[in-house]
Amino acid sequence: MKKILILTCLAALLLAVFPVFSQKAAGGDAILGTWYNAEKDARIDITVKNGKYFGQVNWLKNPLDAKGKPKTDVENPDPKLKSRPRLGLVVLTNLQHKSGNKYDKGKIYDPKSGKTYSAQAELANPNLLKLRGFIGVSLIGRTSEWTRYIEPKP
Repeated sequence: MKKILILTCLAALLLAVFPVFSQKAAGGDAILGTWYNAEKDARIDITVKNGKYFGQVNWLKNPLDAKGKPKTDVENPDPKLKSRPRLGLVVLTNLQHKSGNKYDKGKIYDPKSGKTYSAQAELANPNLLKLRGFIGVSLIGRTSEWTRYIEPKP
């Protein structure tokens, strides 16, 4: 009887502590993976380097321009960067995990306008990332909802 009571207490303790460890282990890395942008015309891989998160375009729905050539960063204000390919472009930089499901202190580049904004994000659920680009204060900006890309099963 005493052994059953001890085993039950140990099991209860493990069940109570396990979610804390699993949540701590995941930390900010829950954002990692491949995401569709709001328009679903691009997919972005979010990776981590030195504790900061970066997003790079890995797929475009329409990768070619009107002349049949790979799209480039034509809207970029820097003439030297206008010829760089859109595919492979890093659009999210230095995003930092703040706490829980929130991220801040990043930069987001919009290749459709050629503008760079401050960025913060919130992982609303495992498959929905609310990414806010803004100038100055976050009240003046726009939130874009990215959805997680899930590899289709064959």
